[in-house]
Amino acid sequence: MSDGTERFDETYDVVVIGSGAGGMAAALTARKAGLDVVVIEKTAWIGGSTAISGGAVWIPKNPHLADVGLEDDDGQVISYLRAILGNRLRQDLIEAFLENGPRMVAFMEQETDVIFQARAYSPDYRPEIPGASLGGRTIDPAPFDGRVLGRSFELLRPPLKEFLAFGGMMVNRKDIDALLGMPKSLANFQHGMKILFRYFADRVSYPRGTRLLMGNALAGRLLKSAIDANIVLYTRTSARKLIVANDRVAGALVEKDGQMVAIGARRGVVLAAGGFPANDAMRSQFIPFADKHKSMAPAANTGDGIRLAIEVGGAVDGDNVGNAFWAPVSTLRRKDGTEIRFPHLILDRQKPGLLAVNAAGRRFVNEATSYHEFVEAMHRSHESAPTVPAILICDRPFIRRYGLGLVRPGLRRLRPFVEAGYLIEAGTINELAEKLGINAETLSETVRRMNDYAASGQDPEFGKGSSAYNRYLGDPAHKPNPCLGPIATAPFYAVHVWPGDIGTAAGLKVDAKARVLDRNGEPILGLFACGNDMNSIMAGAYPGAGITLGPALTFGYIAGQELARTAA
Repeated sequence: MSDGTERFDETYDVVVIGSGAGGMAAALTARKAGLDVVVIEKTAWIGGSTAISGGAVWIPKNPHLADVGLEDDDGQVISYLRAILGNRLRQDLIEAFLENGPRMVAFMEQETDVIFQARAYSPDYRPEIPGASLGGRTIDPAPFDGRVLGRSFELLRPPLKEFLAFGGMMVNRKDIDALLGMPKSLANFQHGMKILFRYFADRVSYPRGTRLLMGNALAGRLLKSAIDANIVLYTRTSARKLIVANDRVAGALVEKDGQMVAIGARRGVVLAAGGFPANDAMRSQFIPFADKHKSMAPAANTGDGIRLAIEVGGAVDGDNVGNAFWAPVSTLRRKDGTEIRFPHLILDRQKPGLLAVNAAGRRFVNEATSYHEFVEAMHRSHESAPTVPAILICDRPFIRRYGLGLVRPGLRRLRPFVEAGYLIEAGTINELAEKLGINAETLSETVRRMNDYAASGQDPEFGKGSSAYNRYLGDPAHKPNPCLGPIATAPFYAVHVWPGDIGTAAGLKVDAKARVLDRNGEPILGLFACGNDMNSIMAGAYPGAGITLGPALTFGYIAGQELARTAA
């Protein structure tokens, strides 16, 4: 189909492939400009990986900085990013992001149901670098009442079960602290009872709680906005091929209800299908230890958008620090053979009383560093000692207070996790070393040194608790260092963590207008990309919380704006 005489089964101004934050931002921006839009979603749910994410959105200079009395400017941001990215910093893309990010936030809050909230204190992941910020750049979606979706609530991709309390209640850090502290204060009791009553009332009529938080709240708000804007939403529909006519992308061939349907796009097609974390061939090409790697992204994210673009001349940008957004992941094998995965992001590694070791029984990383840098350290350490998987170690008081991966804080019945092989339990450090296949003398010495560091409050080896970001996620009630505590009270526990990801970073080359570029660096007319189908503007680095969703929303917005300016 390249002679321009196609007869389409359906025609819209804009065809968006993928329903995560980037795709929905493009769809809403184009629709609010008066264009007819259809969103093509491969799965039964709207929301993509956004719906199962933490929901943080990194937007320097965003309008909510003033809410918390903070300021920001391009110079600081670019200085910070240049120190991290070096010559991989794409000036044109970063400038487009910094210019349009605040506009995107204002657009969403004025034209859609999306509402953001400021984080007064949320340090960038490398706070020691000049230009880093201790707060304000990361914003969060406001909690969302899923009941306003009515019957469409079932259309929203549910969050990961492993992050739900009581089988279906979403909780954030404040909720967890309140629930665990209900006996300790009236405020905790009131907060805990409020969310519990809401949840159990929800379960009378809904399959899960309707108080939506984090990424699920953002995805829910985007879905509500799309429905209200009369955007056509096709689920269980797979994009098979892009249609080219008159030297431009003019539509897409999709499979819907077992039938092939040709959908025309008068203005253009936006690729936002979530990258390639579930594509084995692409993973083996771009991801270290691909056979052992554990992705947390949806299984449907198989690189469809990237493949479609390559077929019409698009190019993949492989010049990245890393090709995915890394996270250490533990796994539990069920009796039926299926695997439960848990990403160790912010809930346990940073707390006092945990250490990470390689198979030699030695530490290799600041355990409180970002999830991305933790896995980078695993990759580096493995060059000299087996570190895939790595091992997290703690004692009984730690696991009771903070939990460990799939083991929730306060849980006293640990036997099922031990019997499943998820937790390794031992009465002494020497016994634990034997069960782990580690030299007992080496591991004992590692634990002894860590206990000395806990007493002094200083970690001279790796600096756990030495940065504002570390301390932000530690336990502020623990002194002298909120991230350093002893490992001293039997029984002792260990869990293996594997290199994993929360999405891929390598993707299509685009320009500052979100247009997909060909191998000569020229834009392919009518073809746009955003989200994880677009190569990360951070080149695979991870400077702060929300550096995936922030650019996804912003370049979706940029694509929508450009489509509105494009002649049909």
